[in-house]
Amino acid sequence: MPGTPPVNQILHGDALRLLPSLPAGSVDLVFADPPYFLQLQRELWRPNMTQVAAVDDAWDRFADFADYDTFTRAWLGAVRPVMKPTATIWISGTYHNILRVGAIMQDLGFWILNMVTWFKTNAMPNFRGTRLKNDVEFVIWAKKSERGRYTFNHHLMKQFNDGKQLGCVWTIPICGGKERLKDSAGKKLHSTQKPEELLRRIILASSKPGDLVLDPFLGSGTTAAVAKQYHRDWIGIEREASYVQAAQARIDAVRPVCPDDPLIAASLHAKPARVAFGALLELGYLRPGQMLYMDRPACQAEILPDGNLKANGYVGSIHRVGAQVKNVPSCNGWMHWHYLDRSGQYQPIDVLRRQARLILNP
Repeated sequence: MPGTPPVNQILHGDALRLLPSLPAGSVDLVFADPPYFLQLQRELWRPNMTQVAAVDDAWDRFADFADYDTFTRAWLGAVRPVMKPTATIWISGTYHNILRVGAIMQDLGFWILNMVTWFKTNAMPNFRGTRLKNDVEFVIWAKKSERGRYTFNHHLMKQFNDGKQLGCVWTIPICGGKERLKDSAGKKLHSTQKPEELLRRIILASSKPGDLVLDPFLGSGTTAAVAKQYHRDWIGIEREASYVQAAQARIDAVRPVCPDDPLIAASLHAKPARVAFGALLELGYLRPGQMLYMDRPACQAEILPDGNLKANGYVGSIHRVGAQVKNVPSCNGWMHWHYLDRSGQYQPIDVLRRQARLILNP
C-alpha cells in the first residue's frame, strides 16, 4: 500500500531529492514551471536607460543543452511514478526549452494532449528591434500514458470562451499589481511568477475538488494558492528559502471559495448525465415513425421502434446514420438531427435530451 503523501505542505529542498520520497501513484495533477534555460548573454536595457529585471537567477543556469536535457529527464523521470494512472501533467516553457521538454516527455512515455499558447497581452517589447516581440509562452498538457483515462472538465471550461469550446490560445496578462509578490526592497520576488488566472484554468480543467495537485518547482506559490482556493489538496517543492517563506504566507492568506460556488459544483459534476436516444421515445418526446431532419445536407430519417434511424437505405444510431448521410467519419447526432416543434420550428434533438435529463437525473 502506498504511504500517505504530505498533503498541503511546502517541502523545502531539491525536487530531484524529494520527489522519490513521495508515495507512488498518489498525485492527480502536476503543474511544473521548471527552469527555462534562457541563455541570457548580457544585460537588457530599455530605451530610457533603465535596466530590465531579466531572468538571471542561478536556478536558470546550465552548462549547455546536454546539461539541461539531463536535468529535464531526471525530474520528469522522478515525477512520473508519483502520478496516478489517471493523472495529467502541465509544463510551462518558452521557445528556449519547450521543444526539448516535449521530446523528452515523449521519450519517457507521456502522451501529449494539447499545447496551450499563452498570449501575454502586456509582454515586454523587444527593445533592440532585432526580432519579433516575444509575447507568448507555451504549456504542454499530457497524460501519463497513451491509453490512460484522465479528468477533463470540458463543459466547465466553456465559461472561459463565452460558452463555446475552449481552444488552445489563452489570452492572459502577465502577473502584476497586487498579485505580484515583492521582496523587502520592493522588487519582484520571483522573476517568472505565473498569473493566478493561468493556474485557475489548468486546475479547473483537469482536477476535481479533493484531488491532489503537485508542483515540483513551487516558486512563489501560485499553484498551491489556487489549489487551496478551489478545494484541491496540494504539495509544493521549493529549494529557495526566500520563496518558501513568501509562498507560505501567501497560501495562509487564501480563503477557499464557498463550497456551493458554481465552479466547485461544476467540477464535481462536469459531465452531464448520459441520456440514450431511446429515452426520448419512452418519455413520449418522439415516437416511432416520426421523421427527423438533417441540417446539411438536407435529408430525412425515420425513427424506428428500437430507437435506430433509417435514412438512404441505412439503419443505425443517430450518430452512425448522421455520419453516413454527411459522408464523414463521425457525427454528433444530437446536434445535427432536428425535429419540428409545436410551432413548426426546427430544433436540434439535443433540446429534448436536455429536457429528458432534468426528468431522469433531477
